[in-house]
Amino acid sequence: MSPRTASRNPAVLSYYSMRRAVGLIALTLPLALASGSILSSLLGPGHALPHPLLERSISDYYYTSMHDYLVGSLCAIAAFLACSRGYDVQDEITGYLAGLFTFGVAFFPSFNPRGTHLTPLDIRDGYIHTLFAALMFLVLAYFCIFLFRRSAPDHLLTRRKRHRNRIYGLCGLVMVLCIALVVILTLGAALERRRPSPALFWCETLALAAFGVAWLTKGKGILRDLPQTHPPVRVPEHLQPSRTQPLP
Repeated sequence: MSPRTASRNPAVLSYYSMRRAVGLIALTLPLALASGSILSSLLGPGHALPHPLLERSISDYYYTSMHDYLVGSLCAIAAFLACSRGYDVQDEITGYLAGLFTFGVAFFPSFNPRGTHLTPLDIRDGYIHTLFAALMFLVLAYFCIFLFRRSAPDHLLTRRKRHRNRIYGLCGLVMVLCIALVVILTLGAALERRRPSPALFWCETLALAAFGVAWLTKGKGILRDLPQTHPPVRVPEHLQPSRTQPLP
């Protein structure tokens, strides 16, 4: 299928649209959760700002009025990742793993930040949630650094494709750095027997932003290849050079 034909295929266009939708969900998730929680508190019975104004992490919004939005957004992202397809089986397996880990983040809640007594079940679910979250971001970083930067064998490496590859690589590195910071902050808090730092929220926000930008780019929302305005000209057969005579 030629690039011009593929760009007009409804199935291909729908697939690109879903990629952009997933990118937008991830990119706007922290803002939607924070603003929704604040608005819900202001319009609620107390008519006051929530305390704290921002939760310690993205996962802590599970215990706020934005619970359904958080779980629904994660499930939407997980479903698309599990159904995404690439060039070979490696891409499919990576997509299945990313979807599985994202579903795990959605259905195993983190520790309740306002809980005074955690049951063994709460502790187990919290550790499972943390493990799933770390694996999810690692697989998403693998998508960006390795899989997104590949090209189909019959496609030329255009200038914009090279620019997109730089974006994918940068987004993947940002996610890896954010994961490392989250692990350091979490382990430090556990060793000192204190609650994790609110910086977790900003690390997770930056990681989600990198994921969103990468998938917006992959969905041709950023730096898409320019259409061919001039189709290749076919040389008439009588003007083609003879195979039996050398070219002048």
